Amino acid sequence: MIKIQLLLGFVTFALWVYCLISVITTPAGSIRNLQKPIWLILVLLFPLVGSIAWLVAGRPESAPRRPAAHERSAPAYPEYDRPGRAAAVDQAADEEFLKGVRERAEQQRKRHEQARRERERLAAEERERLRRKPTEEV
Repeated sequence: MIKIQLLLGFVTFALWVYCLISVITTPAGSIRNLQKPIWLILVLLFPLVGSIAWLVAGRPESAPRRPAAHERSAPAYPEYDRPGRAAAVDQAADEEFLKGVRERAEQQRKRHEQARRERERLAAEERERLRRKPTEEV
């Protein structure tokens, strides 16, 4: 009988500590039904009843559910309304930057095209070499 009472006392104490910490750490704006100081006093003075009342009627509704692995959350701000987004202050500097971007893109395109032509030339030489090889062996 004593073991059951000890177990119930330990469970009550653990519940009381959990609810006390929960009341203290919960933001005042999200607490339901009563104000935060009243909930704190209620949980302190009536450990079992106050803790159960906090769990049932005081704590916030529920934490937002965690999205599944395949779900993506929408950003809080639309792309162009995001606070701190860099915006062009100097129109001339912006044009200069865009000109540089265009030049780098054109250089990359030219390098890619040159590499493609080189691969095609090497492939044609290889085909020609393979085509001549059987005639040379005969």
